Amino acid sequence: MKDIMGMMKQAQQLQARMQQMQEELASAEIEGRSGGGLVAVTLDGKGAMKRVKIDPSLMKADEVEIVEDLILAACQDAKGKVENLMADKMKEATGGIALPPGMKLF
Repeated sequence: MKDIMGMMKQAQQLQARMQQMQEELASAEIEGRSGGGLVAVTLDGKGAMKRVKIDPSLMKADEVEIVEDLILAACQDAKGKVENLMADKMKEATGGIALPPGMKLF
């Protein structure tokens, strides 16, 4: 019976850590850049776009495709950083316990 109570306590602690992690992710802002910093995209910790900054030097009619490509690259850069942040927070929340493949807690 003590073993079950211990497991319940651990599950509650994990749940509390997961809640804290989700709050931290929601308030995080991660910036992705491309074109040597000419384009910057900011995402929150859950991957929602918050801001886009484009250097005025790119605002020429004949460079629309370049700007579009740079925005896409900056988004991908930021998304990769968000995924890394989520993985780090997950390790913190689970105390380094490896979860089974495919299992997601959020």
